[in-house]
Amino acid sequence: MKIFNKVLVGILAVSFVLGFSGAIVALAAGPAKVNLGSAGNFTILSKTGISTTGSTSIIGDIGVSPISASAITGFALTLPAASAFSTSALVTGKVYAADYTAPTPTTMTTAVSDMQTAYTDAVGRASDVTELGAGNIGGLTIAPGVYKWGTGVTIPTNVTLSGGANDVWIFQVAQNLNISSAAHILLSGGAEASNIFWVVAGQTTIGTTAVFNGNILDQTAIVLNTGATLNGRALAQTAVTLDSNAVIMPTSAATTPAVPATPATSATPAAPTVNPATPAVSATPATPASPTPTQTQTSTLTAKQLQQYNQLISAGASPSTALNAANQISPSTNPGQATSLPSASAFGQQVRAIAISLGQGGRGNDVTTLQQFLISQNKGSAAQDLAKVGATAYFGVLTRAALAEFQAKVGINPPLGNFGPITRDYLKANY
Repeated sequence: MKIFNKVLVGILAVSFVLGFSGAIVALAAGPAKVNLGSAGNFTILSKTGISTTGSTSIIGDIGVSPISASAITGFALTLPAASAFSTSALVTGKVYAADYTAPTPTTMTTAVSDMQTAYTDAVGRASDVTELGAGNIGGLTIAPGVYKWGTGVTIPTNVTLSGGANDVWIFQVAQNLNISSAAHILLSGGAEASNIFWVVAGQTTIGTTAVFNGNILDQTAIVLNTGATLNGRALAQTAVTLDSNAVIMPTSAATTPAVPATPATSATPAAPTVNPATPAVSATPATPASPTPTQTQTSTLTAKQLQQYNQLISAGASPSTALNAANQISPSTNPGQATSLPSASAFGQQVRAIAISLGQGGRGNDVTTLQQFLISQNKGSAAQDLAKVGATAYFGVLTRAALAEFQAKVGINPPLGNFGPITRDYLKANY
Protein backbone atom coordinates (compact mmCIF):
# COMPACT_ATOMS: atom_id res chain seq x y z
CA MET A 1 0.00 0.00 0.00
CA LYS A 2 2.87 2.39 0.81
CA ILE A 3 4.43 1.73 -2.61
CA PHE A 4 1.08 2.30 -4.30
CA ASN A 5 0.61 5.61 -2.48
CA LYS A 6 4.08 6.82 -3.49
CA VAL A 7 3.37 5.97 -7.14
CA LEU A 8 -0.02 7.69 -6.97
CA VAL A 9 1.47 10.82 -5.40
CA GLY A 10 4.14 10.89 -8.12
CA ILE A 11 1.57 10.61 -10.90
CA LEU A 12 -0.60 13.34 -9.37
CA ALA A 13 2.38 15.65 -8.91
CA VAL A 14 3.47 15.23 -12.52
CA SER A 15 -0.11 15.66 -13.76
CA PHE A 16 -0.51 18.86 -11.74
CA VAL A 17 2.66 20.37 -13.16
CA LEU A 18 1.67 19.51 -16.72
CA GLY A 19 -1.97 20.45 -16.40
CA PHE A 20 -3.06 16.82 -16.81
CA SER A 21 -1.73 16.85 -20.37
CA GLY A 22 -0.85 13.14 -20.37
CA ALA A 23 2.88 13.74 -20.95
CA ILE A 24 5.26 11.90 -18.65
CA VAL A 25 8.32 13.39 -16.99
CA ALA A 26 11.08 11.40 -15.26
CA LEU A 27 11.19 11.86 -11.50
CA ALA A 28 14.83 10.74 -11.31
CA ALA A 29 17.91 10.66 -13.51
CA GLY A 30 18.15 7.93 -16.11
CA PRO A 31 20.78 5.19 -16.30
CA ALA A 32 24.50 5.65 -16.81
CA LYS A 33 25.82 5.82 -20.35
CA VAL A 34 26.97 2.69 -22.11
CA ASN A 35 30.73 2.65 -22.60
CA LEU A 36 31.29 2.00 -26.32
CA GLY A 37 35.06 2.03 -25.97
CA SER A 38 36.88 2.29 -29.29
CA ALA A 39 33.73 1.08 -31.09
CA GLY A 40 32.45 4.61 -30.48
CA ASN A 41 35.00 5.87 -33.02
CA PHE A 42 32.93 4.31 -35.82
CA THR A 43 29.66 5.35 -37.39
CA ILE A 44 29.27 1.84 -38.83
CA LEU A 45 31.08 -1.24 -37.51
CA SER A 46 30.41 -4.79 -38.69
CA LYS A 47 31.88 -8.25 -38.30
CA THR A 48 30.66 -9.68 -41.64
CA GLY A 49 30.26 -6.80 -44.11
CA ILE A 50 28.85 -3.42 -45.07
CA SER A 51 26.99 -3.05 -48.37
CA THR A 52 25.25 -0.13 -50.04
CA THR A 53 23.30 0.74 -53.15
CA GLY A 54 22.28 4.18 -54.35
CA SER A 55 23.53 7.57 -53.18
CA THR A 56 24.35 6.79 -49.56
CA SER A 57 26.09 9.48 -47.48
CA ILE A 58 27.97 8.61 -44.29
CA ILE A 59 29.61 11.07 -41.89
CA GLY A 60 32.23 9.31 -39.78
CA ASP A 61 34.50 6.29 -40.06
CA ILE A 62 33.31 2.79 -40.98
CA GLY A 63 35.03 -0.57 -40.62
CA VAL A 64 34.81 -4.38 -40.73
CA SER A 65 36.56 -7.15 -38.81
CA PRO A 66 37.41 -10.03 -38.84
CA ILE A 67 36.08 -10.06 -42.42
CA SER A 68 38.30 -8.46 -45.08
CA ALA A 69 37.71 -5.34 -47.17
CA SER A 70 36.12 -7.47 -49.91
CA ALA A 71 32.99 -7.50 -47.71
CA ILE A 72 32.62 -3.71 -48.08
CA THR A 73 30.62 -3.42 -51.31
CA GLY A 74 29.08 -0.55 -53.26
CA PHE A 75 31.51 2.08 -51.96
CA ALA A 76 34.06 2.15 -54.83
CA LEU A 77 36.92 2.19 -52.32
CA THR A 78 40.26 3.83 -53.06
CA LEU A 79 43.17 2.17 -51.24
CA PRO A 80 46.63 3.70 -51.64
CA ALA A 81 49.52 1.25 -51.56
CA ALA A 82 50.39 0.00 -48.06
CA SER A 83 47.69 2.17 -46.52
CA ALA A 84 45.98 1.56 -43.19
CA PHE A 85 42.65 2.82 -44.54
CA SER A 86 40.77 3.42 -47.77
CA THR A 87 38.42 6.22 -48.81
CA SER A 88 35.11 6.52 -50.62
CA ALA A 89 33.13 9.36 -52.14
CA LEU A 90 30.20 8.13 -50.06
CA VAL A 91 32.04 8.42 -46.75
CA THR A 92 33.14 11.64 -45.05
CA GLY A 93 35.73 9.79 -43.00
CA LYS A 94 37.94 6.73 -43.36
CA VAL A 95 37.20 3.11 -44.21
CA TYR A 96 38.99 0.37 -42.27
CA ALA A 97 39.22 -3.41 -42.70
CA ALA A 98 41.01 -6.23 -40.91
CA ASP A 99 43.28 -6.96 -43.89
CA TYR A 100 44.67 -3.43 -44.23
CA THR A 101 48.17 -2.40 -43.17
CA ALA A 102 49.13 -2.27 -39.47
CA PRO A 103 48.03 -1.00 -37.04
CA THR A 104 44.55 -1.40 -38.55
CA PRO A 105 44.14 -5.17 -37.86
CA THR A 106 44.79 -4.67 -34.14
CA THR A 107 42.67 -1.52 -34.03
CA MET A 108 39.74 -3.34 -35.63
CA THR A 109 40.02 -6.37 -33.37
CA THR A 110 39.86 -4.07 -30.35
CA ALA A 111 36.92 -2.10 -31.74
CA VAL A 112 34.88 -5.26 -32.38
CA SER A 113 35.73 -6.57 -28.92
CA ASP A 114 34.61 -3.26 -27.40
CA MET A 115 31.39 -3.44 -29.42
CA GLN A 116 30.61 -6.87 -28.01
CA THR A 117 31.50 -5.76 -24.48
CA ALA A 118 29.18 -2.75 -24.83
CA TYR A 119 26.37 -5.03 -26.01
CA THR A 120 26.84 -7.32 -23.00
CA ASP A 121 26.89 -4.36 -20.63
CA ALA A 122 23.79 -2.74 -22.11
CA VAL A 123 21.70 -5.91 -22.36
CA GLY A 124 22.56 -6.77 -18.76
CA ARG A 125 21.40 -3.51 -17.20
CA ALA A 126 18.58 -3.84 -14.66
CA SER A 127 15.34 -2.75 -16.29
CA ASP A 128 13.12 0.02 -14.97
CA VAL A 129 10.13 -0.96 -17.11
CA THR A 130 9.36 -4.18 -18.96
CA GLU A 131 7.08 -4.90 -21.91
CA LEU A 132 6.21 -1.26 -22.53
CA GLY A 133 3.26 -1.05 -24.91
CA ALA A 134 3.33 -4.84 -25.31
CA GLY A 135 6.11 -4.24 -27.83
CA ASN A 136 4.37 -1.47 -29.83
CA ILE A 137 5.71 1.93 -28.77
CA GLY A 138 4.36 4.02 -31.65
CA GLY A 139 2.81 7.31 -30.50
CA LEU A 140 4.35 7.24 -27.02
CA THR A 141 6.46 9.84 -25.25
CA ILE A 142 9.18 7.99 -23.34
CA ALA A 143 11.26 9.27 -20.42
CA PRO A 144 14.89 8.31 -19.76
CA GLY A 145 15.41 4.84 -18.32
CA VAL A 146 16.07 1.17 -19.09
CA TYR A 147 13.27 -0.56 -21.02
CA LYS A 148 13.15 -4.30 -21.63
CA TRP A 149 11.07 -6.53 -23.89
CA GLY A 150 11.06 -10.33 -24.06
CA THR A 151 9.69 -10.05 -27.60
CA GLY A 152 10.28 -7.84 -30.62
CA VAL A 153 9.50 -4.12 -30.77
CA THR A 154 7.64 -2.26 -33.51
CA ILE A 155 7.45 1.48 -34.10
CA PRO A 156 4.61 2.01 -36.61
CA THR A 157 4.20 5.74 -35.91
CA ASN A 158 6.35 8.52 -34.47
CA VAL A 159 7.71 8.03 -30.96
CA THR A 160 9.19 10.83 -28.83
CA LEU A 161 12.09 10.51 -26.39
CA SER A 162 11.73 13.39 -23.94
CA GLY A 163 14.59 14.39 -21.65
CA GLY A 164 17.62 16.59 -21.22
CA ALA A 165 21.00 16.61 -22.93
CA ASN A 166 22.56 14.36 -20.27
CA ASP A 167 19.71 11.86 -19.99
CA VAL A 168 20.17 8.28 -21.18
CA TRP A 169 17.82 5.71 -22.72
CA ILE A 170 18.59 1.98 -23.03
CA PHE A 171 16.14 -0.23 -24.96
CA GLN A 172 16.70 -3.98 -24.58
CA VAL A 173 14.92 -5.91 -27.36
CA ALA A 174 14.99 -9.73 -27.20
CA GLN A 175 13.88 -10.23 -30.81
CA ASN A 176 13.62 -7.93 -33.86
CA LEU A 177 13.29 -4.13 -33.89
CA ASN A 178 11.25 -2.66 -36.75
CA ILE A 179 10.47 0.99 -37.47
CA SER A 180 7.88 1.51 -40.21
CA SER A 181 8.36 3.55 -43.36
CA ALA A 182 8.25 7.33 -42.80
CA ALA A 183 8.07 6.93 -38.99
CA HIS A 184 10.35 9.14 -36.90
CA ILE A 185 12.05 8.77 -33.55
CA LEU A 186 11.76 12.33 -32.30
CA LEU A 187 13.89 13.96 -29.59
CA SER A 188 12.59 16.70 -27.32
CA GLY A 189 13.86 18.74 -24.39
CA GLY A 190 17.46 18.64 -25.63
CA ALA A 191 17.75 14.83 -25.75
CA GLU A 192 20.87 13.66 -27.62
CA ALA A 193 21.15 10.76 -30.06
CA SER A 194 24.54 9.88 -28.57
CA ASN A 195 22.83 9.00 -25.27
CA ILE A 196 20.31 6.55 -26.76
CA PHE A 197 21.13 2.84 -27.02
CA TRP A 198 19.01 0.29 -28.87
CA VAL A 199 20.27 -3.15 -27.82
CA VAL A 200 18.78 -5.71 -30.19
CA ALA A 201 19.21 -9.50 -30.22
CA GLY A 202 17.44 -9.96 -33.56
CA GLN A 203 17.55 -7.83 -36.71
CA THR A 204 17.03 -4.08 -36.75
CA THR A 205 15.09 -2.85 -39.80
CA ILE A 206 14.61 0.88 -40.45
CA GLY A 207 11.82 1.50 -42.95
CA THR A 208 11.86 3.58 -46.11
CA THR A 209 12.45 7.30 -45.40
CA ALA A 210 12.21 6.70 -41.63
CA VAL A 211 14.33 8.83 -39.30
CA PHE A 212 16.05 6.92 -36.50
CA ASN A 213 17.94 8.45 -33.55
CA GLY A 214 20.39 6.55 -31.37
CA ASN A 215 23.18 3.99 -31.28
CA ILE A 216 22.19 0.51 -32.43
CA LEU A 217 24.04 -2.36 -30.75
CA ASP A 218 22.79 -5.38 -32.67
CA GLN A 219 23.72 -9.00 -32.12
CA THR A 220 22.77 -9.78 -35.73
CA ALA A 221 22.05 -7.52 -38.73
CA ILE A 222 21.07 -3.89 -39.28
CA VAL A 223 19.12 -3.00 -42.43
CA LEU A 224 18.31 0.54 -43.59
CA ASN A 225 15.73 0.64 -46.36
CA THR A 226 15.64 3.23 -49.16
CA GLY A 227 16.03 6.82 -48.01
CA ALA A 228 16.14 6.10 -44.28
CA THR A 229 18.21 8.38 -42.03
CA LEU A 230 20.21 7.23 -39.01
CA ASN A 231 21.46 9.86 -36.59
CA GLY A 232 23.66 7.59 -34.52
CA ARG A 233 25.76 4.45 -34.96
CA ALA A 234 25.13 1.08 -36.58
CA LEU A 235 27.24 -1.43 -34.63
CA ALA A 236 26.39 -4.95 -35.85
CA GLN A 237 27.77 -8.35 -34.96
CA THR A 238 26.84 -9.53 -38.47
CA ALA A 239 26.16 -7.27 -41.49
CA VAL A 240 24.95 -3.73 -42.17
CA THR A 241 22.92 -3.16 -45.36
CA LEU A 242 22.29 0.35 -46.77
CA ASP A 243 20.23 1.78 -49.62
CA SER A 244 20.53 5.50 -50.41
CA ASN A 245 20.77 6.41 -46.74
CA ALA A 246 22.15 9.24 -44.64
CA VAL A 247 24.10 8.03 -41.60
CA ILE A 248 25.53 10.67 -39.29
CA MET A 249 27.64 10.03 -36.18
CA PRO A 250 26.52 11.91 -33.06
CA THR A 251 28.89 14.53 -31.71
CA SER A 252 29.75 12.67 -28.49
CA ALA A 253 30.05 9.06 -27.39
CA ALA A 254 29.15 7.47 -24.07
CA THR A 255 32.42 6.29 -22.55
CA THR A 256 31.85 6.42 -18.80
CA PRO A 257 31.96 3.22 -16.71
CA ALA A 258 28.62 1.56 -16.08
CA VAL A 259 26.90 2.23 -12.74
CA PRO A 260 23.54 0.95 -11.46
CA ALA A 261 20.57 2.44 -13.26
CA THR A 262 18.23 4.79 -11.45
CA PRO A 263 14.44 4.75 -11.76
CA ALA A 264 12.55 6.56 -14.50
CA THR A 265 8.96 7.05 -15.51
CA SER A 266 7.24 6.02 -18.67
CA ALA A 267 3.93 5.73 -20.44
CA THR A 268 2.29 2.53 -21.63
CA PRO A 269 -1.10 1.43 -22.89
CA ALA A 270 -0.66 -2.03 -21.39
CA ALA A 271 0.41 -1.54 -17.74
CA PRO A 272 4.08 -2.57 -17.86
CA THR A 273 5.65 -4.81 -15.24
CA VAL A 274 8.01 -2.74 -13.10
CA ASN A 275 11.17 -4.13 -11.56
CA PRO A 276 10.61 -3.87 -7.78
CA ALA A 277 14.31 -3.16 -7.20
CA THR A 278 14.18 -0.06 -9.40
CA PRO A 279 10.61 1.27 -9.18
CA ALA A 280 9.37 3.52 -11.93
CA VAL A 281 6.20 5.55 -12.25
CA SER A 282 3.74 4.34 -14.87
CA ALA A 283 0.70 6.14 -16.11
CA THR A 284 -1.99 5.99 -18.73
CA PRO A 285 -0.96 6.08 -22.38
CA ALA A 286 0.92 9.18 -23.35
CA THR A 287 -0.76 11.16 -26.05
CA PRO A 288 1.08 11.11 -29.37
CA ALA A 289 3.51 13.95 -29.78
CA SER A 290 1.76 16.90 -31.35
CA PRO A 291 3.14 18.06 -34.68
CA THR A 292 5.83 20.68 -34.33
CA PRO A 293 5.37 24.03 -36.06
CA THR A 294 6.66 24.42 -39.56
CA GLN A 295 7.99 27.53 -41.25
CA THR A 296 4.54 28.04 -42.82
CA GLN A 297 2.84 28.05 -39.41
CA THR A 298 5.24 30.59 -37.88
CA SER A 299 5.12 32.83 -40.94
CA THR A 300 1.62 34.04 -39.95
CA LEU A 301 2.78 35.41 -36.60
CA THR A 302 3.05 39.13 -36.02
CA ALA A 303 6.47 40.56 -35.21
CA LYS A 304 5.57 40.62 -31.49
CA GLN A 305 4.35 37.02 -31.58
CA LEU A 306 7.41 35.85 -33.51
CA GLN A 307 9.68 37.50 -30.93
CA GLN A 308 7.86 35.66 -28.14
CA TYR A 309 8.10 32.38 -30.08
CA ASN A 310 11.89 32.71 -30.52
CA GLN A 311 12.41 33.70 -26.87
CA LEU A 312 10.54 30.60 -25.66
CA ILE A 313 12.46 28.34 -28.04
CA SER A 314 15.76 29.77 -26.81
CA ALA A 315 14.63 29.06 -23.24
CA GLY A 316 14.12 25.39 -24.11
CA ALA A 317 10.37 25.24 -24.78
CA SER A 318 9.10 22.85 -27.43
CA PRO A 319 8.07 24.38 -30.79
CA SER A 320 4.41 23.46 -30.18
CA THR A 321 4.40 25.05 -26.72
CA ALA A 322 6.13 28.17 -28.02
CA LEU A 323 3.69 28.50 -30.92
CA ASN A 324 0.66 28.14 -28.65
CA ALA A 325 2.03 30.73 -26.22
CA ALA A 326 2.85 33.16 -29.03
CA ASN A 327 -0.68 32.88 -30.38
CA GLN A 328 -2.01 34.02 -26.99
CA ILE A 329 -0.50 37.46 -27.59
CA SER A 330 -3.13 39.71 -29.06
CA PRO A 331 -2.18 41.09 -32.48
CA SER A 332 -3.39 44.47 -31.22
CA THR A 333 -0.33 44.64 -28.94
CA ASN A 334 1.79 44.98 -32.05
CA PRO A 335 1.28 48.04 -34.22
CA GLY A 336 2.64 46.27 -37.27
CA GLN A 337 0.94 43.78 -39.53
CA ALA A 338 1.59 40.06 -39.64
CA THR A 339 5.12 39.55 -40.90
CA SER A 340 6.03 36.81 -43.35
CA LEU A 341 9.40 35.09 -43.04
CA PRO A 342 12.11 36.30 -45.40
CA SER A 343 12.77 34.79 -48.80
CA ALA A 344 15.53 32.25 -49.47
CA SER A 345 17.87 34.98 -50.71
CA ALA A 346 17.14 37.13 -47.66
CA PHE A 347 18.03 34.20 -45.41
CA GLY A 348 21.32 33.94 -47.30
CA GLN A 349 22.09 37.56 -46.48
CA GLN A 350 21.27 36.94 -42.82
CA VAL A 351 23.16 33.69 -42.37
CA ARG A 352 26.37 35.06 -43.89
CA ALA A 353 26.36 37.69 -41.15
CA ILE A 354 26.55 35.12 -38.34
CA ALA A 355 29.82 35.97 -36.59
CA ILE A 356 30.23 32.91 -34.37
CA SER A 357 30.82 29.23 -35.03
CA LEU A 358 27.84 26.93 -34.46
CA GLY A 359 27.68 23.24 -33.69
CA GLN A 360 25.43 20.57 -32.25
CA GLY A 361 23.97 21.55 -28.88
CA GLY A 362 23.95 25.29 -29.64
CA ARG A 363 20.89 27.48 -29.13
CA GLY A 364 19.75 30.97 -30.01
CA ASN A 365 18.70 33.30 -32.78
CA ASP A 366 21.76 32.52 -34.91
CA VAL A 367 20.73 28.86 -34.93
CA THR A 368 17.21 29.90 -35.97
CA THR A 369 18.65 31.91 -38.86
CA LEU A 370 20.81 28.99 -39.97
CA GLN A 371 17.86 26.59 -39.83
CA GLN A 372 15.64 28.93 -41.83
CA PHE A 373 18.37 29.26 -44.44
CA LEU A 374 18.85 25.48 -44.74
CA ILE A 375 15.11 24.92 -45.06
CA SER A 376 14.83 27.63 -47.72
CA GLN A 377 17.67 26.09 -49.75
CA ASN A 378 15.95 22.67 -49.76
CA LYS A 379 19.10 20.82 -50.83
CA GLY A 380 17.72 17.34 -50.16
CA SER A 381 16.09 14.89 -47.76
CA ALA A 382 17.87 16.20 -44.64
CA ALA A 383 16.60 19.74 -45.31
CA GLN A 384 13.11 18.33 -45.84
CA ASP A 385 13.31 16.49 -42.51
CA LEU A 386 14.38 19.73 -40.83
CA ALA A 387 11.49 21.55 -42.50
CA LYS A 388 9.04 19.11 -40.89
CA VAL A 389 10.26 20.28 -37.49
CA GLY A 390 10.86 23.92 -38.39
CA ALA A 391 13.29 26.50 -37.02
CA THR A 392 13.56 25.58 -33.34
CA ALA A 393 16.64 27.63 -32.34
CA TYR A 394 18.25 24.37 -31.17
CA PHE A 395 21.15 22.88 -33.16
CA GLY A 396 20.36 19.16 -33.09
CA VAL A 397 21.07 16.17 -35.27
CA LEU A 398 18.60 17.25 -37.97
CA THR A 399 20.25 20.68 -38.28
CA ARG A 400 23.67 19.08 -38.47
CA ALA A 401 22.51 16.65 -41.16
CA ALA A 402 20.89 19.43 -43.20
CA LEU A 403 24.03 21.59 -42.94
CA ALA A 404 26.27 18.66 -43.94
CA GLU A 405 23.95 18.01 -46.87
CA PHE A 406 24.16 21.67 -47.97
CA GLN A 407 27.96 21.65 -47.62
CA ALA A 408 28.25 18.48 -49.70
CA LYS A 409 25.97 19.86 -52.41
CA VAL A 410 27.94 23.10 -52.82
CA GLY A 411 31.38 21.48 -52.61
CA ILE A 412 32.46 22.44 -49.09
CA ASN A 413 34.86 19.71 -48.01
CA PRO A 414 34.73 18.00 -45.61
CA PRO A 415 30.94 18.37 -45.08
CA LEU A 416 30.98 17.85 -41.30
CA GLY A 417 27.77 19.73 -40.50
CA ASN A 418 29.44 22.44 -38.40
CA PHE A 419 29.12 26.17 -39.13
CA GLY A 420 32.49 27.89 -39.13
CA PRO A 421 34.85 30.07 -41.19
CA ILE A 422 34.85 27.84 -44.31
CA THR A 423 31.07 27.82 -44.62
CA ARG A 424 30.86 31.51 -43.74
CA ASP A 425 33.37 32.41 -46.46
CA TYR A 426 31.41 30.40 -49.02
CA LEU A 427 28.21 32.21 -48.09
CA LYS A 428 29.86 35.62 -48.27
CA ALA A 429 31.14 34.80 -51.76
CA ASN A 430 27.86 33.44 -53.09
CA TYR A 431 25.00 35.25 -51.28
